[in-house]
Amino acid sequence: MGWATHSCEALRRGETVQLRPRGHSMRGKINSGDRVTVAPCDPVTLRVGDVVLVRMHGAEYLHLIKAIQGDRYLIGNNRGGINGWVGKHAIFGVAIAVESP
Repeated sequence: MGWATHSCEALRRGETVQLRPRGHSMRGKINSGDRVTVAPCDPVTLRVGDVVLVRMHGAEYLHLIKAIQGDRYLIGNNRGGINGWVGKHAIFGVAIAVESP
């Protein structure tokens, strides 16, 4: 079970969630401890630059969509790191608000 497993389950049920991610990989867009509101989404509405809650390689990330190729999404952080490609099934929701403490 990851840091956002319960939030992923709630998003799958159609609920909007709030998270407080920790770390610095998204600094500049989301800072450690910010409150992030994540809403369920239809993957066809996603765009490059959207911040999404995604599960890949057994871990959950609140990271950016860097590129889209058909039904595949390239996920990465805000510091130039790339996690890799995922299908739409791996995306749980999109960030709709970020509030600093």
